Amino acid sequence: MELRHIRYLLAVADHGNFTRAAESLHISQPTLSQQIKQLEQVLGVMLLDRSGRAVRLTDAGAVYARHARLALRDLEAGERAVHDVQDLSRGQLRVAMTPTFTAYFIGPLVHRFRSAHPGIAVTVRETTQDRIEADLLADRLDLGIAFAGAHAAGIEATALFDETLSLVVGPDHLLAAATGPLPVGQLTREPLGLLSSDFATRGHIDDYFAACGVRPHIAVEANSISALLEFVRRGSLATVLPDAITHAHNDLHPVSLTPPMPRRTVCLLRRGSAYHSAAARAFTATVHEIAREL
Repeated sequence: MELRHIRYLLAVADHGNFTRAAESLHISQPTLSQQIKQLEQVLGVMLLDRSGRAVRLTDAGAVYARHARLALRDLEAGERAVHDVQDLSRGQLRVAMTPTFTAYFIGPLVHRFRSAHPGIAVTVRETTQDRIEADLLADRLDLGIAFAGAHAAGIEATALFDETLSLVVGPDHLLAAATGPLPVGQLTREPLGLLSSDFATRGHIDDYFAACGVRPHIAVEANSISALLEFVRRGSLATVLPDAITHAHNDLHPVSLTPPMPRRTVCLLRRGSAYHSAAARAFTATVHEIAREL
């Protein structure tokens, strides 16, 4: 048995088809079929059910594939550990964050890190907190930036700073001239543009309205902070954003609410049992530096 046998089996399981799996592996279909048969002969069981239109794992195949994925994940982590350069002259780093941080935190963070360590290639992704934690556990990420709360088993969270959310309007919105706190109940009549419900920030906003017994008028949902900013600047929509984003844009106007929106804790996430490279450790130090300056 060789590692390629395991990778070939997982490719067929993922694609449900020998032809597509062979194309993804850049090998011929007969070669792929032969390699899978060799693996089945070594193990003495049928790993794939080829009787239907789609190729599926048998019960034995599903059990084996689950352990094989874990083994490959650890082997790939081992390869990165071997190639990790302690002087940070080269290396790779995979980071993800929830959308609000793209607008004010990740820019200065990556700039400072790259200025200090130009040999490190950094991959940055914007996604949901659930996906960040799943990718950390699957070793598809090294670090994540999201929020405190209930985390998946195996995820370690380190508090960085507290973030405050506020109602925000554009320069031509009627609420831009408000001089005092706005009772949250009035938002039942004000059209809002909010992040879609799969994002952690939207969960915080929904919890706030629910605690106040208010059903807001949600006119637009988007999965992009930049889109929300454009909607608010150009029209009559209001949105909810972290104060740090609002303060960075002169054409946005915060509107205080009563009761005020609660603060939330921003955290650095990582997989507790993972190997943490020199690049990840250096990036963690930079994250804490930037967080202390906010």
